[in-house]
Amino acid sequence: MSTRQKRNERDDRNARHARNDRVELMQGTLDMLILRTLRLGPTHGQAIAKAIERNSDDVLQVEQGSLYPALHRLLRRGWITYAEGASENNRRANFYSLTAKGRKQLDIETSKWDRLATAIARVLRPAAQE
Repeated sequence: MSTRQKRNERDDRNARHARNDRVELMQGTLDMLILRTLRLGPTHGQAIAKAIERNSDDVLQVEQGSLYPALHRLLRRGWITYAEGASENNRRANFYSLTAKGRKQLDIETSKWDRLATAIARVLRPAAQE
C-alpha cells in the first residue's frame, strides 16, 4: 500500500470516528446557537454552520437541511434580518444579522437552557447534591 493510500485510509477512519462522536441537537437548540453565533456580527449561512461546528469542537454538525429552515423561521419571528452581499469567495450570499428582538430572545433562550442543563445534571448526578 502506498503512502498516499495509507494517508487516505487514515483520513477516512478519522472522519468516520468524528461523525460517530457528533451529537444530535435538541429541538429549538439550533435556533439558540444561530442567534448566539450572530451576536458576533453579520454572517452568511455557511459561515454560521462552520462557526457552530468549530466552536463545538466538531461535536455539532449543522446540515443545510436544518440550517436554512431555521434561518427562515428566525426571519419570520423577527429575530434576525438579512442583507445581500458577497461571500469570501465572491459568491452571492445573504448575510444574517441579529435584531434587538433577537438579542432579547437569545437572553431568554440562554436562561432556559441554563435551567434545563442544571435540572438534567441534578437527575444524572444526584449524589453530587447529597
